[in-house]
Amino acid sequence: MTKKSNTYKPDWVPENAGKEFATSVVKGVNPKDIKKSDKSVKSRKHLDIDDYVNGVLANDRVVLARTITLIESNSHVHNETAQKVLKKILPDTGKSLRIGITGVPGAGKSTFIESLGLYLISKGHKVAVLAIDPSSTVTKGSILGDKTRMENLARQENCFIRPSPSGGTLGGVARKTRETMLVCEAAGYDVILIETVGVGQSETTVRSMVDFFLLLMIAGAGDELQGIKKGVIELADALLINKADGDNKQKALLAKSDFSMALHYIQHATRGWKTEAYICSALNGEGIKEIWNEIMKFRDITKENGVFYERRKSQTIEWMNKMIEEKLLSGFYDNNVIRKELDIISAKVLRGDILPPAAAEMLLEVYKLERKK
Repeated sequence: MTKKSNTYKPDWVPENAGKEFATSVVKGVNPKDIKKSDKSVKSRKHLDIDDYVNGVLANDRVVLARTITLIESNSHVHNETAQKVLKKILPDTGKSLRIGITGVPGAGKSTFIESLGLYLISKGHKVAVLAIDPSSTVTKGSILGDKTRMENLARQENCFIRPSPSGGTLGGVARKTRETMLVCEAAGYDVILIETVGVGQSETTVRSMVDFFLLLMIAGAGDELQGIKKGVIELADALLINKADGDNKQKALLAKSDFSMALHYIQHATRGWKTEAYICSALNGEGIKEIWNEIMKFRDITKENGVFYERRKSQTIEWMNKMIEEKLLSGFYDNNVIRKELDIISAKVLRGDILPPAAAEMLLEVYKLERKK
């Protein structure tokens, strides 16, 4: 007996159409046909605060992912729960080495991170990769999805990759990256790699949450020294010219020489540490061990002179200040009266009736009055 097909052709498909139309539609399931006792239909278990905490500390990947989703939520209820979870796991955080990785488009950031991650795992480390993807302007979700670009690393048991949409946040860094970092540390990951969208003045946001800041560059893309104008080189603890393989290796060596000369005229990002340029090939693994050794040397020197701990403290205060700014902004724009006045005053600005500075003062005055009520 031939098994009855679960597909059919839509009405608009031409008669006698062949398979080239690829228009078969799978029949849906009637909700009435689903039995409540059907084991194949499972509802996701609701997690309380202790479930989140215990799951994170046990490095349960499912709970870990759900905890990060909870943190990234804009829901007020979710935010309250997330803060309680973070408070409980706080004693188990702060033990990792936090590394920010940025670079020009096409520098091979994902390939480099995969190569470095695989090397670290082979040396017994547990690696968490927080890949900040560009956001869709429509859905606000991640566009790239780094798990697909770090296939080999994603399969490793001691690696956790979390792509997060930047959401248009300054510096291409997701709004809750700091909290996500703490969750990964509590789960036992001793190296946190943060990959950002790109480079620019706004990369100071990345600098404000990591211990070591690595700038990835490529040779042969034009005047390499033009990168200095972006200001990002002044933030870096190391410059790494990637894709130093094949015919491009000589160009990479020349670029390294150019950057090394330029670095003599730039104030180094970290006290007691000299920023230098290096070359590597993420494709064949050359230079990966060497750059990691430099990062280890950086950690030892900065811990010895106290800069490592001073930076962590200043970053905590900066985090607090950023949260204050965020709360004030959301309180302003979420105010119903401000929303109405914003439309009215914006229209006046567009007509040229008032200037933007005066309009801003008017809105702030309205907000002050609203706060007093």
